[in-house]
Order: sequence, then structure tokens, then C-alpha cells
Amino acid sequence: MARLLPFILFFITSSIGLAQKTGDVLQIDAVTDTLVPLSSDYLYDANRPSKAAFYSAVLPGLGQAYNKKYWKIPLVYAALGGSVFAYITNDNEYQRLRTAFQIRLAGGTDDEFSRPDGTPIISNNGLERAQKVSQRNKELSLLIAAAFYAIQIIDANVDGHLSQFDVDRNLSLLPYMDFNQSTSGSSYGFTLSYTF
Repeated sequence: MARLLPFILFFITSSIGLAQKTGDVLQIDAVTDTLVPLSSDYLYDANRPSKAAFYSAVLPGLGQAYNKKYWKIPLVYAALGGSVFAYITNDNEYQRLRTAFQIRLAGGTDDEFSRPDGTPIISNNGLERAQKVSQRNKELSLLIAAAFYAIQIIDANVDGHLSQFDVDRNLSLLPYMDFNQSTSGSSYGFTLSYTF
């Protein structure tokens, strides 16, 4: 029985140690050097990045709202809205140029890029080149819209990861300037300090 006593004590204490609640986790307060309860906001949530990315994929900007980075939502919609606006504008221009080019190929002279007397303002070759440029700009703006959509998903995911990152006063990167008396000059640099 004396041999089993340490094992029994070990199992009893380990079961007590596993019965902690979220509010029971303690941290050392850097200002007062006392133990204070760690709030549940700082505990790691493994699903946070994936939830934020999923929310951003469903509705752009929703992942940023989930991460409580509300200032990013107007940027998301400005980037997506601007690229969609560019796509619509270039598509309308392409359709105008294509219609005028089709009228010219059919032998007509009453397109929007001709004078009332039938003389062309833009030649047939010019209309063809302008169509190609508008089509390229339309496709490029669609690609940019897709890129902004993907970037806002990635941003929500990365921000979900970084929101759990602990930034402490004990870890710092500071610039320094030192006057070197032997060479009568200044030396510049950075110091990385980590306090235990």
C-alpha cells in the first residue's frame, strides 16, 4: 500500500489540475508583479482564423468585423467596388466600340463615332484597336477584383492569427544613437531586448 500512495496522490492532484475554468488561468501583471486572472479574450481560439476567413469568403468585410477591425471594412468595399466599377465602365465602352465596329463592317455610316454627314471620326482600324484595349482593361479589372477578394480573405485569416499574438513591454525593438568619442562620429543601430 505504501508503494501505491505516491501514484494515488499523483492522480488526485492531476485531476484537480485539469478541472480549471477559463477564468482560473492566471498571469503576472507587469506593473504590479501580482497574479491576476487572465480574461477569456486572450485565450487562444484555434478556430478564430478559419472562422474569419470563412466569414470573409461568404461576405467581404465580415471576417474583418469578426476580428473587430472595423476600420478595414470601408477599405475592402472601396477596393472591390472600385474594381467592379472599372469592369462595368470598360465593359460599356467595349460594347459601344463593338456596336460601332459592327455597323461599319455592315457598310453603315450612322454609328456614334461618325459625323452626321457620314465621315468617320475614328477609323475602322482605330475602332478595332480601341476594342482590344477596352477588352484588355475589362479583363484586367476583373482580375484585380478577384485579387482584392482573395486578399481580404487572406487578411482576415492572418489578422485572426495575429490577434492571438502577445505583444509585451518586455519584448522591444528600439533605435539607438551613440556618439563615438574615439572617431568623433555618431553610430546608429537597433537594439532588440527581451526581459525575462
